[in-house]
Amino acid sequence: MKSLVRDVMTTEVVTVDPWTPFTEIVTRLAEHRISAAPVLDAEGNVLGVVTEADLLLKQEHPDLELNVPVAWSRRRRLERDKAAAVVAGKLMTSPPVTVPPTATITEAARRMHTAGVKRLPVVDEAGRLVGIVSRADLLKVFTRTDEAIWREVMDDVIVGDFMMDPSRFFIDVVDGVVVLQGRVERSRLIPFLVRAVHGVEGVVRVEDRLTFDVDDHDLGMPMTLPWMGPRALQQGDGLRR
Repeated sequence: MKSLVRDVMTTEVVTVDPWTPFTEIVTRLAEHRISAAPVLDAEGNVLGVVTEADLLLKQEHPDLELNVPVAWSRRRRLERDKAAAVVAGKLMTSPPVTVPPTATITEAARRMHTAGVKRLPVVDEAGRLVGIVSRADLLKVFTRTDEAIWREVMDDVIVGDFMMDPSRFFIDVVDGVVVLQGRVERSRLIPFLVRAVHGVEGVVRVEDRLTFDVDDHDLGMPMTLPWMGPRALQQGDGLRR
């Protein structure tokens, strides 16, 4: 079963309010050895996130009396304005990029990568903060042992989801890399099986060395999978034809 954000997030979160002064923010980040803090309103809703990068703009723009060059971009002008701020509400990056606790680790990682951030506040349906998840938290899924990965691939995927005879397969897992060897009954099952194994937590890469009894691509046989488990169908959605 895939881990969710709520399984790896930190629930004790260092936060600030919109009126927290610059120096206090710096002190809190240093004391707790963190690089950012969510900014919350009185109801616990996340208004934004203030990061070390936001705070360092004061170093980048030390002389706020200088005229802004005409050629400056809008982003540079906004950074100059933020450098003049003295409280969290003016320093923070907003709107915040957040994630629900029910999101999968993969979904959180994609959102983090797309937004170019190092952490995501975790919010409930009302928008209130319930935790925070960092890059290090998301990488925890890759600490699974090779034995645990092998067992899930064999028991849950091959036998459980695909209802295949395990004696037809030889599975090897080394450092999260899964080598799939064996024979499936029909050739069209191979991409579904490979995709499902890719979805097992802790899998770094899948090497497909599978063969088949019948090439149902050439025979034009319809692909019907009434017996597949929910994970097999979900992992194979993009492969149906």
